[in-house]
Amino acid sequence: MKRLILILISILAISCTSTAQQETSKKEKKTYKVTKTNAEWKEILTSEQYYILRQAGTERPFSSPLNKLYTSGTFHCAACNTPLYESKHKFDSGTGWPSFDRAVKGNVDKDVDYKIGYARTELLCGTCGGHLGHSFNDGPRETTGVRHCINGDALVFVEKKSK
Repeated sequence: MKRLILILISILAISCTSTAQQETSKKEKKTYKVTKTNAEWKEILTSEQYYILRQAGTERPFSSPLNKLYTSGTFHCAACNTPLYESKHKFDSGTGWPSFDRAVKGNVDKDVDYKIGYARTELLCGTCGGHLGHSFNDGPRETTGVRHCINGDALVFVEKKSK
């Protein structure tokens, strides 16, 4: 009987081994068009930008001046200047971070992030792989229903030139 219990416990332990991390480590990492060493990124980014874009950090809510900016233009990646979000798709989510209901097509990549113990959709710059923020399904229902919650320090704003 003891032997049967040991066998069952062994089978249970083996079957409970997480495969999510194994799949992630086996997954091929995407090669981005713009790549730099950590030292090179540190030279061109502020410490806040480096923390967010290269170390997947998060800025404090309501700390970014871009949170309430609704001027016509485009939000670019602070690391590589890729256009990521148009101001016409920005909305006030009340969360304290700049929020958009969609990205510029083809310029934002998605990945799975397990850093806080459960799966979230991480958003990355499609050109340099910089961490931007996360995607949630609580955006405006009248448009996409999606909320891209983006760190303001990951962005630079380029105002639309008036004609």
